Amino acid sequence: MAITPVPKGQLATIVTCLEMHRRPAPALPARSVLKLVRWPAPVDVAAYLALFRRIGEPWLWRGRLVLAADVLAAILNAETTEIHVASRRDGTPMGLIELDFSQTGACEIVYFGLEPAMTGRGHGRWLMDHALRLAWRPGIGRVWLHTCDLDHPAALDFYRKSGFSPFERWVETYPDPRLDGCYAGNPAPHVPII
Repeated sequence: MAITPVPKGQLATIVTCLEMHRRPAPALPARSVLKLVRWPAPVDVAAYLALFRRIGEPWLWRGRLVLAADVLAAILNAETTEIHVASRRDGTPMGLIELDFSQTGACEIVYFGLEPAMTGRGHGRWLMDHALRLAWRPGIGRVWLHTCDLDHPAALDFYRKSGFSPFERWVETYPDPRLDGCYAGNPAPHVPII
């Protein structure tokens, strides 16, 4: 057994990559009070980051928060990127699907999530049904995503029940977003700050 110390101020997480190579069989459509809206280019970076932060704060998402605004805008507005937002009827964004079609024949679900108040009420199933419908289009033979052990405790099981199979695992180490200015305070008390 190998033990590698994690430097102070850093987080280490186990990342699991999952994929599917066939469109799932049609199922009874999940229902939700939310509606799905595509945010076409040019995407409002500030609005995207506000939603990203609200969804990801309990799970210490940081990937988009550490990018320069112009770099993030280039990613979000690329021809191969699609941003879809689950909104309440009043237009308040509550969930996110970010799809990347930059690899020929594949779609990566780069970010997928709901605000914490919306989880555990069936909205995730509804959002995943939409994500898979949007990802599986002509020419796509693989849809994949990744999660980590800092994510919602049910995330890995949810993805497997959605039809994804694990294919790779790695350990990722990065600065704790509570210490580098991404999040104020301690939004994830279940992960100790060291």
